[in-house]
Amino acid sequence: MRRALERLTSGMEIVYGGDRVALVPADLAARFAAGDRLLVDQETGDLLHVPAAVHRLAVAAIERAGAAFEAMNTVSDAAVSAFFDAFADRLADDEAWSAIAEANARDVSRAAAAGRSTTRLVASEAMRREMIAGLIAWRDTAPGRGRRIERLDHAGWSVEQVTAALGVVGFVFEGRPNVLADSTGVLRGGNSVVLRIGADALGTARAMLRHALAPALARAGLPAGAVCLIDSEDHAAGWAMFAESRLALAVARGSGRAVAQLGAIARQAGTPVSLHGTGGAWLIADESADAPRFAAAVYASLDRKVCNTLNVCCIVAGRASELVPLFLDSLARAGADRGQAARLHVVEGDERWVGAKRGVGVETLALEDLAREWEWDEAPEVSLKIVADLREAVALFNRYSPRFIASLIAEEARAHEAFFAGVEAAFVGDGFTRWVDGQYVFERPELGLANWQNGRLFARGGVLSGDGVFTVRTRMTQSDPGLRR
Repeated sequence: MRRALERLTSGMEIVYGGDRVALVPADLAARFAAGDRLLVDQETGDLLHVPAAVHRLAVAAIERAGAAFEAMNTVSDAAVSAFFDAFADRLADDEAWSAIAEANARDVSRAAAAGRSTTRLVASEAMRREMIAGLIAWRDTAPGRGRRIERLDHAGWSVEQVTAALGVVGFVFEGRPNVLADSTGVLRGGNSVVLRIGADALGTARAMLRHALAPALARAGLPAGAVCLIDSEDHAAGWAMFAESRLALAVARGSGRAVAQLGAIARQAGTPVSLHGTGGAWLIADESADAPRFAAAVYASLDRKVCNTLNVCCIVAGRASELVPLFLDSLARAGADRGQAARLHVVEGDERWVGAKRGVGVETLALEDLAREWEWDEAPEVSLKIVADLREAVALFNRYSPRFIASLIAEEARAHEAFFAGVEAAFVGDGFTRWVDGQYVFERPELGLANWQNGRLFARGGVLSGDGVFTVRTRMTQSDPGLRR
């Protein structure tokens, strides 16, 4: 027997995970009304309240995007190219950009007044140029629909596998305005998009949609619902969207906890996910490390705080007396570039390797806290661990890191082979860590970088880009009418 959930009571038991119980808190019970929805994170037991009005907004956006996806079947690849061209033109137009910049300035001011970071929120001229370059790249990218992957001929018949559009792609991302433009890359393959952007950047997103994106869709003749923004500041809008099984793919970017929660909701709905939450790169200096190369890699990995910034450095004990001072010098230089004193967290027991260094504040750190990603705006913040050998460094990485980026500074080829074979990282290098970026590496705007926190990814790499969002269909052609099994 089933009926709609109309109310919650304080202390009500909600079963999750098959054998655990969460209790409804009093404030949630007071807020919940008939027509609202209650989502349960089956991994943590978190009870997530979705007001009816927010749910309606999400459903309406998905339905619009679904209708647009069906219409995209009749839209030519040339029209899609025309959209990217038009979108780039609108962003390059000073009058249109002025309106977007004004909205962004209000967003930045509001976020700063609330004490939140604005590092990634500012729609700078550099961001504007990068968005335009990304859209031009999608304009010039070969169409992805109908590409033959494989053909197999049999006696009297043949089969071929071809790529096809996947469907409606849902995005939830933090206050970074450029992601709105980047996400449209999935249109290249005939998909449609629904977006929920963080409250800090919502005004910027509205302005970009009004002054650039919507006019570009209209000019190219694409359906208006091909890109839909859920116009709500409520976190519940993202939960409601990811709970909809009509999404073909759910993509989330932001802080680790929030992203994990969104992923759990989407998986419960049966939707594939691409999660981009926890970042922080590891850099290891082996016994055979070249000292200048190591120092340069540390410095180049700390120019700004993003997901591919150096977070943990491991140095083998046999080279610590030489390399730790170089590490501190590079850390101090990175801080000085921003007029800040850098912060270093040294694992307990390794303090003896670190002396006083002007421009670097030193604190001790518990070993298990190597798992912590340092979120900094201006003053670089890094953890340091002295290890016995490369094997210990790899074991620490596999245990405490987000299994994202690992870089090894070593001159011996055998060390690199052992490192690549043993380290559970999606991205492995031999120099600075900041190379990990879809546009920088593959010259295609990334929709996010997925790590391997929960194991290796199925049938795809760690970079999610617009042309990687597709499905595969199989077509049979029978040349012998009398064919039978």
